[in-house]
Amino acid sequence: MQLKIMPKKKRLSAGRAPLMLFLCQMISALEVPLDPKLLEDLVQPPTITQQSPKDYIIDPRENIVIQCEAKGKPPPSFSWTRNGTHFDIDKDPLVTMKPGSGTLTINIMSEGKAETYEGVYQCTARNERGAAISNNIVIRPSRSPLWTKEKLEPITLRNGQSLVLPCRPPVGLPPPIIFWMDNSFQRLPQSERVSQGLNGDLYFSNVLPEDTREDYICYARFNHTQTIQQKQPISVKVISAKSYRQRPPTFLTPDGNTSRKEELRGNVLSLECIAEGLPTPIIYWIKEDGTLPINRTFYRNFKKTLQIVQVTEADSGNYQCIAKNSLGAIHHTISVTVKAAPYWIIAPQNLVLSPEEDGTLICRANGNPKPRISWLSNGVPIEIAPDDPSRKIDGDTIIFSKVQERSSAVYQCNASNEYGYLLANAFVNVLAEPPRILTSANTLYQVIANRPALLDCAFFGSPLPTIEWFKGSKGSALREDIYVLHENGTLEIPVAQKDSTGTYTCVARNKLGMAKNDVHLEIKDPTRIIKQPEYAVVQRGSTVSFECKVKHDHTLIPTVTWLKDHGELPNDGRFTVDKDHLVVANVNDDDGGTYTCVANTTLDNVSASAVLSVVAPTPTPAPIYDVPNPPFDLELTDQLDRSVQLSWTPGDDNNSPITKFIIEYEDAMHEPGLWHHQTEVPGTQTTAQLKLSPYVNYSFRVMAENNLGRSLPSEASEQYLTKAAEPDKNPTAVEGLGSEPDNLVITWKPLNGFESNGPGLQYKVSWRQKDGDDEWTSVVVANVSKYIVSGTPTFVPYLIKVQALNDAGFAPEPAVVTGHSGEDLPMVAPGNVHVSVVNSTLAEVHWDPVPLKSIRGHLQGYRIYYWKAQSSLTRNRRHIEKKILTFQGSKTHGMLPGLEPFSHYTLNVRVVNGKGEGPASPDKVFNTPEGVPSAPSSLKIVNPTLDSLTLEWEPPSHPNGILTEYTLKYQPINSTHELGPLVDLKIPANKTRWTLKNLNFSTRYKFYFYAQTAAGSGSQITEEAITTVDEAGILPPDVGAGKAMASRQVDIATQGWFIGLMCAVALLILILLIVCFIRRNKGGKYPVKEKEDAHADPEIQPMKEDDGTFGEYSDAEDHKPLKKGSRTPSDRTVKKEDSDDSLVDYGEGVNGQFNEDGSFIGQYSGKKEKEPAEGNESSEAPSPVNAMNSFV
Repeated sequence: MQLKIMPKKKRLSAGRAPLMLFLCQMISALEVPLDPKLLEDLVQPPTITQQSPKDYIIDPRENIVIQCEAKGKPPPSFSWTRNGTHFDIDKDPLVTMKPGSGTLTINIMSEGKAETYEGVYQCTARNERGAAISNNIVIRPSRSPLWTKEKLEPITLRNGQSLVLPCRPPVGLPPPIIFWMDNSFQRLPQSERVSQGLNGDLYFSNVLPEDTREDYICYARFNHTQTIQQKQPISVKVISAKSYRQRPPTFLTPDGNTSRKEELRGNVLSLECIAEGLPTPIIYWIKEDGTLPINRTFYRNFKKTLQIVQVTEADSGNYQCIAKNSLGAIHHTISVTVKAAPYWIIAPQNLVLSPEEDGTLICRANGNPKPRISWLSNGVPIEIAPDDPSRKIDGDTIIFSKVQERSSAVYQCNASNEYGYLLANAFVNVLAEPPRILTSANTLYQVIANRPALLDCAFFGSPLPTIEWFKGSKGSALREDIYVLHENGTLEIPVAQKDSTGTYTCVARNKLGMAKNDVHLEIKDPTRIIKQPEYAVVQRGSTVSFECKVKHDHTLIPTVTWLKDHGELPNDGRFTVDKDHLVVANVNDDDGGTYTCVANTTLDNVSASAVLSVVAPTPTPAPIYDVPNPPFDLELTDQLDRSVQLSWTPGDDNNSPITKFIIEYEDAMHEPGLWHHQTEVPGTQTTAQLKLSPYVNYSFRVMAENNLGRSLPSEASEQYLTKAAEPDKNPTAVEGLGSEPDNLVITWKPLNGFESNGPGLQYKVSWRQKDGDDEWTSVVVANVSKYIVSGTPTFVPYLIKVQALNDAGFAPEPAVVTGHSGEDLPMVAPGNVHVSVVNSTLAEVHWDPVPLKSIRGHLQGYRIYYWKAQSSLTRNRRHIEKKILTFQGSKTHGMLPGLEPFSHYTLNVRVVNGKGEGPASPDKVFNTPEGVPSAPSSLKIVNPTLDSLTLEWEPPSHPNGILTEYTLKYQPINSTHELGPLVDLKIPANKTRWTLKNLNFSTRYKFYFYAQTAAGSGSQITEEAITTVDEAGILPPDVGAGKAMASRQVDIATQGWFIGLMCAVALLILILLIVCFIRRNKGGKYPVKEKEDAHADPEIQPMKEDDGTFGEYSDAEDHKPLKKGSRTPSDRTVKKEDSDDSLVDYGEGVNGQFNEDGSFIGQYSGKKEKEPAEGNESSEAPSPVNAMNSFV
């Protein structure tokens, strides 16, 4: 297989494991590196490394040294030819060869002449692999002959004539350099009028009297021998003419109208035109049918000489020089032909092949005329060289096929024409060598982040090795996007990042073996100027400070240098430099300019500049205090998958120090336009390391805050899209509940877009029965929040897990939760239901729990349905709405509160699950005992007389048992509002009317009236009335007090004193009314009521339940004043509100509460009449009649 060199570059995509970077092969031969270690033991044919020039002019006064150096393995031996024949140096005692070299030294300084050793020399370097030859080196001694002696006549001419002073130096080797000087060795001045030609002659376009002198001397300097030869001085005398005639230009050189010029490619083409005339002509140059090459054309000798450097065949053509003055113009055409000595198109290159490989040597040259190509092998023309069957000549190419080790040789290519020749050596070296890596092991490369990193792997081997690169230990994959592999094995990371840091291994392999080498790469943070100097305008005499705050990698030590106008700072004590600042004190006008801060490390450098303008002093304005200006110049660095460093430049703090910076981010992918709080940093900090989430298109902005408030947001930073990654978390609120008896509905709270961490968010839903040995069943669903599993058994526990995944992979293993398939209605009713009556309003129910399997769902509790089906008093059946109490959990007993006393109840119990109720237990019947009755429904006083009052009432609306009797208590109230003795009267239960006799006339009485059963006394109802003055006078009832007054019947209406008394009483009543109204408006109490409150019946106390379990009955309105119109109505009848039993504080059906054992812990509330001692306050004024009666 042919050994071939690598391509210049090859781009490789990352992502394969391991990712291998291979060197491909080209058709060109392998180049052997000039590595000392490699050359020590690598067999190699000779190569000429140094030789004397082809045309070697020597100094005849010094020893002759002819160089010939060569390399090879084994080291080559050297031999020489002179003029085509072997030069036996051993026979010439003046000639020695340098040891280990082919360089000759000819000692002509002791004896001998240089001319003896003139000739053509050629060196041959030879070892077992072939022979290389040098160029033909022509040795010629330098010659600097003297001028021939001649007698020079003085030259006399008139003013304005032209003149040519000939030089005609002797022919030397090399040609001398010509210049004109005087006897004092001062160069003669030259101009457009007087100049030296290319041939050395001195031309005068016209002479002037000041040209008269006797020492025009031409000098010839022979540089090789460092000698100068001098011509005899020439005397020139210019005669001043009174008048001279002007003339148009004519050429002094060249002659005629045309001339020809030939030059070799690559040389300098020099064309000359010198004209005479009066006035002095001016020379112009043009190229016919073309333009002069811009970058290669130069004018010399006051434009009298046109030079074109590096001339090419394209410069051939006709050139015109034009001489012009005020009397006319003349031109001369020079026809230029550019010839070319041979030059290389493709020079043959050394060819290293392994056995049985193919290769080619190409020798391609050009010239004018076309050069002839000839080949030599080991210095011998190939036509007579030993035959090699693997070699075939095809003009300028030698083709090798299936070479063997004996095919090694050095081939010479000779390209020649009449203007010169080219000779090149190229060896064919047939080698079988295992790979070698020439780069030093464990080389450390340090590179600035975001710049290219080049890791070297110089190598050699035959056959050509393939090159592989690994990061980390062998087999690790490179995880970057693009790498570039150069032809010399160098690995290029175009944009090195922090995660590029690590150890890289270069492995070279061919069929003979393998070699590897480790190199190390460290990525450093770039040096940045995070606080740049700012443009400043300061007043003369003040102090200015430029800040230059540098951020750098912590392993690099920066040096900060300040420049002024790109030069060093003035050596002035007014300039002081500390860590971050340049301070200029006592500023003057000379200090204005550009100041540059330069920060250098061993790997990079940065700079920033600011201009200082110095102005005249102005009045100092008052400082402006405001919120900070927004930060600016946001920059993202250290861009990693889960973090990034944000840096910024603070805005002006507006004379109030910045206390903190607030950083916000926008997710342009998921929530464009919505900014979220990211973090806060102290006001002294201008960088922040930010934690990032995958697959978010981040933009950041910064706000500054001081004691006056918060700045406007900065401009948004560049966007940074983090790479997608697998989700970090799984969905939450995972539940498994069935909506039907044969399914399992799995629900969860999905991840939001920010939490998805990448595209293609899905969920892997897995489930299996908890108590079975089944494998997990899994399904992947789209970004939804529910999945229904059908065909499940009823109410079976399942283990459930929901795992998030996206295009990058799976989230961590999710937590397992327990759910249940769908519920069905319970199948069995509770058994052994029995009731224990606690009191007339409370009963306790007990039952046996149902089997758990029959519940077929989550046990919610037990529910009691109960209703009043029959009255024990009337035995009349009537429909009553059923009431419901629910007892949570697995309770097996509960309390039924709020029952009506002396009633017939029916109940049943049902078990409840999430689906609903099971069947009802058989109905259970129970009766409640008697209770105390409610207050009589009404009480009114009718037919008041002077000494009697008749009471009428309606029985209690809720007797709660069999009434045994009524109790009536009453007592008088005197004129001072004091209560009199209390009279207690028992009335049979079958009465609804009762007349009290022998009462005091015109007296107020208060009545207390209630009913009784065997269980006790019920609530009382109260009323007030006044006996009348006479039989004809029945006063209207007082509001809230219905007293009647009775008096002896005396006929005094016609008495005069009585009429006067009535007038006085009327006046007093009027005054009393005014006083009462005033007191009422001020919130005062009715005086009689105050007395009543003070003399309440001590025997009348609140009634409680028989067992005292639930405490005192209470009502939120018992302690509030009666509303308007709440006293005795106009028909003098007090209505007792129905006492509705409330179940608010009992089972769940009516928001009840129970103890852990299900017993009732609330209070049963009902409305009661106020006790006599408390009284009833009225919110309205008493009627005039009552007021009068009270006064009387």
